[in-house]
Amino acid sequence: MPTFRYSAFRGDGSPVSGIMEADTYQDALHTLRAEGLHLRELSETVDAPGWRLSKFFRKRVTLPELSLMTRRLSTLLGASVPLYEAVATLYEQERPGELKVILSRIRSRLAEGGTLARAMAGEPDVFSESYVSMVAAGEASGALETILDRLADFLEDQEAARSRIITSLAYPVLMAFVGTAVVLFLLAFVIPRIVVIFQQNKAALPFITVFLIRAGTMLRDWWWLVLMAAAGALILYRKLMGRESFRFMRDAWLLRLPVAGRLATSLVLSRFARILGLLLASGVPVMRALEITGDVVVNRRYRRAIAESREELAQGGSLSASLRDRTLFPPLLVHMVAVGEKGGTMEEMLAKAGSAFEKEFVATVTRFMSLLEPALVLAMGLVVGIMVVAVLLPIFQLNQLVR
Repeated sequence: MPTFRYSAFRGDGSPVSGIMEADTYQDALHTLRAEGLHLRELSETVDAPGWRLSKFFRKRVTLPELSLMTRRLSTLLGASVPLYEAVATLYEQERPGELKVILSRIRSRLAEGGTLARAMAGEPDVFSESYVSMVAAGEASGALETILDRLADFLEDQEAARSRIITSLAYPVLMAFVGTAVVLFLLAFVIPRIVVIFQQNKAALPFITVFLIRAGTMLRDWWWLVLMAAAGALILYRKLMGRESFRFMRDAWLLRLPVAGRLATSLVLSRFARILGLLLASGVPVMRALEITGDVVVNRRYRRAIAESREELAQGGSLSASLRDRTLFPPLLVHMVAVGEKGGTMEEMLAKAGSAFEKEFVATVTRFMSLLEPALVLAMGLVVGIMVVAVLLPIFQLNQLVR
């Protein structure tokens, strides 16, 4: 039975919260109202025992599914279908899965008289804050179908960029994994069996051969220590990730890396410009749009810079001036924002800037991958060549001794 978490007020105004079980969202709502509670928030939760494991194995809503659902909802609303009927239609045609369950809950909340934005806000794992804010702005302005259409375009562009990255990384990652596995197998099982012949002859072995023998022995006899060290490093990293200061240092260090820093910068700037432009085009106020965009941007150094820009903007400055004072934002973005402010085309300029940074990111990834593939082949050939030399050198020495 589904579990719901609720927060409400009693008749005397005192707050109350807790967890309850009910067959549906509607049943939970009726039960709470029957108890005389004034509901403030009600959402399904998986914190109750027995549901965490099912949540772990539950299939999440993918980005293509979300973009397709958004596009279909926009099409239905554009055809003058009422909102509730449009969501009900999406629910009926959706195949069984997580998205169908979510659409059922959204439909139930709409039936209670809630807005679409509030109904979607109850599913934070699927609908981000920027998504919900744009839907709310669309409902307030009466252009919900247009906003949803823009959202669908944005989600499709994000999925296309993500697919290109995954496709570019697939071959190098597979090659690195297979190459590492082969090298470890040779070190742990093959090399020790070959060089035992040389050890029995008590011949002086070259340094490279001794090094490989000791490395193989360590992997074979102390593999559990290597695993424990790796697990300890992972646990320490996760513990440090709980500190905001460490996350900020990590993000700042990432931006300074030669290639990865450039990629991260292009990706962050692209997302910043596109989401901010999309929010402004949807009618979201600029201060709120900057706040949402700052939360969406994953790099904490950029988050701090956006927060500082928002504070400066609140004191009466312009967005372009506040961005110009931060070295993280390149002159191209600042100039396009300034042009948009003067011409009243801020949304259009931000969209163009976001597209430019995204193309730069894709081009950089393509160039990097074109260099990485031969570099990996060369590295694997070099490692295997070192192993071959480490085995052949003692053989040549034995031949000289025999002669």
